[in-house]
Amino acid sequence: MAAQTEESDTAREQTKAEQDVDQVRQRAVRDQQRLDSGAVTSPKDLENLQREIVSLAKRQGDLEDVVLEVMERRESAQERVTELTGRVSSVQSKIDDATARRDAAVETLDGDEATVTKEREVIAGAIPADLLKLYDKLRQQQNGVGAAKLYQRTCQGCRQELSITDINEIRAAAPSTVVRCENCGRILVRTSESGL
Repeated sequence: MAAQTEESDTAREQTKAEQDVDQVRQRAVRDQQRLDSGAVTSPKDLENLQREIVSLAKRQGDLEDVVLEVMERRESAQERVTELTGRVSSVQSKIDDATARRDAAVETLDGDEATVTKEREVIAGAIPADLLKLYDKLRQQQNGVGAAKLYQRTCQGCRQELSITDINEIRAAAPSTVVRCENCGRILVRTSESGL
């Protein structure tokens, strides 16, 4: 925006400077025509007219230098606008690509969520209601993880090793008994790797 504003400002400045040059040039042409026509006969008026023509020529040269300086600044501003526009296009292209990848990932995740939700409904239908209620309650309390694997005498939910007393109680419990971690309260899933 700043580069575009600078470019438009220098464009206006260049137009004004060119108009100033044209006004001085037209005035010099008119004065030269008056001088050449012979309409001015007084020596003093002729001398003043010649001085004015010289003065206008100097003024025109000065104004043309201003036009050139403004043109150089405008060209520099135009190059900057072109460079920045290219960079913006490149960044926008990257944004568009990232957005497309994000949208595709969200679509995949939505599909995965629907599949997992259906699978959970099937599995949940086979679990006793009181156990499912306990699991859901623990899941809410434990940031989405209501049950954890007992691996090598360590709860994989809280990563705490269970005491010998806890291990002995779990070892003595029937396979159908719901056992919980004494540290985090999650339901412990016993496997052959539990270290019992």
